[in-house]
Amino acid sequence: MYLFSPKKLIMKRLLLIAFAGTLVLASCSDSKKEGDTKVASDTKTTSESKEAWIPVDSAMIMQKWQEAMTVGEQHKMLAKMAGTWSGDVTMWMGEGLPPTKSTSTSVTKTIYNGLYQQSTHTGDMMGMPFEGMSITGYDNLKKEYFSTWMDNMGSGFMVATGQYDSVAKKLTLSCTTTCMNGQEATMREVFTIVDDNTHVMEMYGPDPQTGKEYKTMEIKYTRNK
Repeated sequence: MYLFSPKKLIMKRLLLIAFAGTLVLASCSDSKKEGDTKVASDTKTTSESKEAWIPVDSAMIMQKWQEAMTVGEQHKMLAKMAGTWSGDVTMWMGEGLPPTKSTSTSVTKTIYNGLYQQSTHTGDMMGMPFEGMSITGYDNLKKEYFSTWMDNMGSGFMVATGQYDSVAKKLTLSCTTTCMNGQEATMREVFTIVDDNTHVMEMYGPDPQTGKEYKTMEIKYTRNK
């Protein structure tokens, strides 16, 4: 039950956004008064180098807001993955090295009116208990899929983006991550929908010795019935 109607809630949020913008403008104005000439000059140069700002009115905000929050076919496709899945995990620690095998369990559900897919993963990683969580969705404004990932084997998180090939039934996502040597590298994930009850996830990343891309992991998911 709403304390306010959806329309009133939206207008309230717009007012809050406008109020926040006023505070930011006031803060910027004060900093220019207090700062020296060099700072003001640098700010002007930065502003001039950016793309020209497109004026935004309330009608545009309402239209884009509605587009952003609408559940589309892309979200419905992801929603079909809801359920509990058993994973057959194969990992390679380097190109040409023997694989290691383990099993995992993934529980997936849709959240926020079907806009996102939340998955929790448990299993075994190199003899240690493993837990991970991902949020996957489709950004209506950017026209791209995205996935976030975090787990108990590290203290950071990854955000990957990409597109879905409806003919091959493959969702390909990529991201830039920091490796153990401190260098940045590209990670790539290919998620293939074999059928409603079978999916395959393949992960590609840099070889520890050469930095060249190789297949680091494959998980065959089977839906629990």
